[in-house]
Amino acid sequence: MSKGFTLIEVIITMAIFVILIFGVTAMLNDIFVNSNQQLQSMSNIDQARSVLVLLTNEIRNATTGSDGSYPLNQAGDSQIIFFSNYKTNNSVVERIHYYFSGNTLYKGIVLPTGNPLSYNLSSESIRVVATGISNGSSPLFYYYDGNYDGSTSALSQPVNINQVTFVEANLLVLNQITPTDTSTFSVTAGVAIRSAKDNLGN
Repeated sequence: MSKGFTLIEVIITMAIFVILIFGVTAMLNDIFVNSNQQLQSMSNIDQARSVLVLLTNEIRNATTGSDGSYPLNQAGDSQIIFFSNYKTNNSVVERIHYYFSGNTLYKGIVLPTGNPLSYNLSSESIRVVATGISNGSSPLFYYYDGNYDGSTSALSQPVNINQVTFVEANLLVLNQITPTDTSTFSVTAGVAIRSAKDNLGN
């Protein structure tokens, strides 16, 4: 009596093997894709936190521009323009412009030139500072006057820049745990403008 597999048994075995291979491949692909998405999400959040640390330090040190401009130049929902000498050893006062477009936060810098010193806006140097931002129509920046106690409502737009003593930034960062995930993580920081505050603490 001959021993061995029948043709049907071989076909069934091969079919099971192929199904297992496809299953393992799909599982491994899902693991690696989700892992990459989670790393991207963490990177976006870390990037946003780093940006807000720099932004708050710059705003805290906002000062009169080299051309005599008021420390705060524009106070919009999705952009802010101010003058600061943070990290310049007080020798140079930069015109700093943060603005949000699409899913990206940009930073523009204009250095003063000429005699007398002035800011040539056509020389603005712009770079991307954060991606994966999903504020949409939600404000990126909020502004408060000297009565701010941590629960006071933000000033209404259009904001009178002469009233602003405290600025809050709120970045909504895409979680992107999966390619179709549209949920967000909020990264918030607030800071008093030292040159403008009156009754606020440090």
